[in-house]
Amino acid sequence: MTDPVTIARRYIELWNERSAGRRRELLSESWTTDASYVDPVMKGDGQDGIEALIAGVQQRFPDFTFKLIGEPNGYGDHIRFSWGLGPDGADSPIKGTDFAVLKDGRIRSVIGFLDQVPAGA
Repeated sequence: MTDPVTIARRYIELWNERSAGRRRELLSESWTTDASYVDPVMKGDGQDGIEALIAGVQQRFPDFTFKLIGEPNGYGDHIRFSWGLGPDGADSPIKGTDFAVLKDGRIRSVIGFLDQVPAGA
C-alpha cells in the first residue's frame, strides 16, 4: 500500500508548481500516462489534459495556492483527501475533497468534489 499522506502531498505540490517543465516531471513521476481527472467544472484525460487543467487553474487564480486540509486517508489503492485553494496566510475560500485511485503507486484517476465555492469563483 502507498502512503496516502505522501500521495496527497505530491498531488498538492503538482497543483502549486508554476514551472511547466517541473509540472510535467511531477506528472510523469506520480500519475499514470492514461490518468484522468474530473470534477463538477472540468475534466482532463492523460497527462497533457491534466497539465492543461492545472495551468488553467493557475491562470485563473494566480495569487492562490493549494493546501491540504486535515489528514489524508486511504484503503488499498484508494485515497481521500481535502484541500483548500486561497491566498497564503488566509482561510481558503475554495475547498474540495478528492478521491484518487492508484495503480502501482501512481495516480490513475481522481474524482473531485467542490465543498465550498464562493459566487463568481
